Amino acid sequence: MLAVAGSLVAGPALGWLTLRLFDRVEHVPTAIIIQFVTTFGVWILAEEVGLSGVLTMVSYAITVARSSPERTPARVRIPAYAVWETVVFALTILAFIFIGLQIRPILDSLEAVDRGRYYSVAGAVLGTVIVVRLAWHMSLNTIVRWWHRRVGFNPPRPLLRPTFGSGLVISWSGMRGIVSLAAALALPAGFPYRDLIVFTAFIVVLGTLVIQGMTLKPLLHRLHLQDDDPVGRELRLARDRALESALVSFANDESPIAEAVRQELTAQLTHERAAGSAGNDIRVARNELHGCALAAARKTVHDMRASEEIGDDAFHQIEEELDWIEMSGSGRKQGSVG
Repeated sequence: MLAVAGSLVAGPALGWLTLRLFDRVEHVPTAIIIQFVTTFGVWILAEEVGLSGVLTMVSYAITVARSSPERTPARVRIPAYAVWETVVFALTILAFIFIGLQIRPILDSLEAVDRGRYYSVAGAVLGTVIVVRLAWHMSLNTIVRWWHRRVGFNPPRPLLRPTFGSGLVISWSGMRGIVSLAAALALPAGFPYRDLIVFTAFIVVLGTLVIQGMTLKPLLHRLHLQDDDPVGRELRLARDRALESALVSFANDESPIAEAVRQELTAQLTHERAAGSAGNDIRVARNELHGCALAAARKTVHDMRASEEIGDDAFHQIEEELDWIEMSGSGRKQGSVG
């Protein structure tokens, strides 16, 4: 219990220290290397001092993920996201290969009776995982639908009204992945029944991905669920609010530079063709004005996310759009990101 409490305290604390370190680094390759070092370093440090590596890493990641978008410049975030997506994809493949290599020795070391017991336990856990998620979410879905009939449906942001069909799809979408395997592999070598736990985790991941993953699409077609694109509506709302805040930040400036920036921002955030551009002799002033306007737009989008007016999907899409707008507006001044 002490290790659990310590992990939940150490994770956010290390996240806060990491964010302070990131604030001092402007060189892009160095920033990405530090991200890797701190991420793996947190796990190693937690294991060395007797804390839970999984809990420390999760609480650390939550802290960093919620705060870093406001603190990380676009010229760092864009290449960092690309690098991390590639690394996560490669590590996921390697993790499944590694698990597969471990399963064969585990099975080879078992007698026929023990092997059958391993399959029975893993199958029982797999069935329990699927049934418990179905029971839990469908019960919650029933309560939520009853509550909406009683008081009305007034979500803080665009959402589909919960239905029996949507609850069934969400219940059936409980595929397990690399996190379950990582938690099993994190157990020390001498942990009781470690082989059984690792084998069970593998069967649960494989079973949910194959059984639920391959039947999810037919289930969606069968239920005829209609999506009115809530993420798209959130994205349009975020664009409108971001543009409004950006333009208000220099509303009293009637200079030709300000007008050019207005036209450019309006075109970029409404996906229209920009009308004109600033000349080389006024580029510095234009970049400063452009930066202030984008800072105001970013603050509004961050506030919308914090107040749950938009969700993470819409937030990351508008964040990416603002990043590219920032890069297009200041890239000529900043030079190469390397």
